[in-house]
Amino acid sequence: MQSEPPHTAALAPTALVDSDHPDVVAYAREHAQGHDDTARAVSLYNAVRDDFRYDPYRIDLSPSGMRASSVLANGYGWCVPKAALLAAVARAAGIPARLGFADVRNHLSTERMRQALRSDVYAWHGYTEMWLDGAWRKATPAFNLALCDRFGLLPLEFNGRDDSIYHPYDRAGNRHMEYVLQRGTFDDIPLQRIREDFERMYPVWLEGGQEMRCADFLNDVARENPAA
Repeated sequence: MQSEPPHTAALAPTALVDSDHPDVVAYAREHAQGHDDTARAVSLYNAVRDDFRYDPYRIDLSPSGMRASSVLANGYGWCVPKAALLAAVARAAGIPARLGFADVRNHLSTERMRQALRSDVYAWHGYTEMWLDGAWRKATPAFNLALCDRFGLLPLEFNGRDDSIYHPYDRAGNRHMEYVLQRGTFDDIPLQRIREDFERMYPVWLEGGQEMRCADFLNDVARENPAA
């Protein structure tokens, strides 16, 4: 089902989707390759997905830590800032983009994450929506290909026509992701709401933030999934 054409906010820079940042503009110029918006969106999706490793251990809920340009500077990010980066480079390339959020039940976490969250539900999972060929298309650039290979996951592909959202099962047929609550779409990251919910739902995770940031997510993945 098609929506109304996007308003100008889907093309404008915001505090955290800083599409006017020089590094974001340069990255978009380099990677928005193709003859139309759909091809350029796919090119940008693949670049953001694979150029920046997914790391849920190193979460910084400050504005500077959540900003799209910070993913470029750091070389890594978790789902929300990576989605913000994809939205930012899409806007910089003239493609309307916004952020979508949902709560997901993750069946393939690490033991360290399970102990920190005390839950298998991840609130405020972030993805990107881009306006292509008259409709909003969902794109989820969180898991880079190297991580998918080590975790035994099916990589998320995006063709610019169909929604790209988490697979319900992994390569072996085990449960992977379930969407349990849709939180809607936003022109910028609703950081205050995310911070408040995380403080309420995941206090152990936030209190142990420094210890978590010192751990290695990929090493934990490899150790707990030796046959992946």
